[in-house]
Amino acid sequence: MPRLGIRIPRELSAARLVDLARRAEQAGLDEVWVVEDCFYAGGIATAATVLAATESITLGIGVLPTVARNPAIAAMELAALAELHPGRLIAGFGHGVPKWMKQIGAYPPSPLAALEETLTAVRRLLRGERVSLSGKQVRLDEVEFEFPPSVVPPLYAGVRGPRSLAVGGKHADGTLLAEPAAPEYVRATREIVGPRHTIAAYNWFALDDDSEHAVERARKDVENTIKPSTEPHLRPLPFGEELLNGGRDPIPAEWIQRLSVSGTLAECAAQLAALDEASAGSVILLPLLGEPEEDAISAAGELARAAGTPPA
Repeated sequence: MPRLGIRIPRELSAARLVDLARRAEQAGLDEVWVVEDCFYAGGIATAATVLAATESITLGIGVLPTVARNPAIAAMELAALAELHPGRLIAGFGHGVPKWMKQIGAYPPSPLAALEETLTAVRRLLRGERVSLSGKQVRLDEVEFEFPPSVVPPLYAGVRGPRSLAVGGKHADGTLLAEPAAPEYVRATREIVGPRHTIAAYNWFALDDDSEHAVERARKDVENTIKPSTEPHLRPLPFGEELLNGGRDPIPAEWIQRLSVSGTLAECAAQLAALDEASAGSVILLPLLGEPEEDAISAAGELARAAGTPPA
């Protein structure tokens, strides 16, 4: 089975982070992810808080906008976290939502160049190299860290378009796929990023003894995710073309289930197995908005135990 994690919703106050992260660790989950979106909580601050409040769970940052910080400063922050909590950090970088980046005056002339140059610079700095770079977005002159981390954290590219995926496949250690991330989308991503890349997949999560009820609980969040920006997610699906062209109203339950991890315990475990077969290294479950996050974490722990149990 892939590693199993939970994403703490951005809509929650930072004061909720510690309790939920500790619950995720106690539930036996492998990873907990925090979000940096404008204008919620900062990714570095929340990551540091979660790492300090837990003992062993891996913390993922999904994702830092490449243009919101100087890459040397971002790498300094990550180096400190990695050294204080060795082997427990995954650092994600993405383009940043264009509207937000324009709002803060940081939208780059070339988002692809900004992604490539930032990933390159941050990776090299974290490895202890002396870096000079004169690019379209990043300019560094003989920068070298005094304290590079003893365990270099992996960098993930949180991107979705084919050109961005190709850049991430070349210059990052892994790819973080936003929701919905069905097995077909994971396979299509694998063809772009290559065989050695780690893929982590976000998916909405609803576990219930009643399969139909679970799907209906997930329906609103899944439907709200479907928009023009998720075209790369949907195109590889057998019903992708129909869904992109207006689909059916309502969206069939089997489509909702394919676009989430939802259903009974056996069905959710089978969906994890399908994502594993598609080469997802991690599946990050998203609590449904408006439902208690504590319940989602408990359910994720139950799924982790069931998925990790060999068949009789």
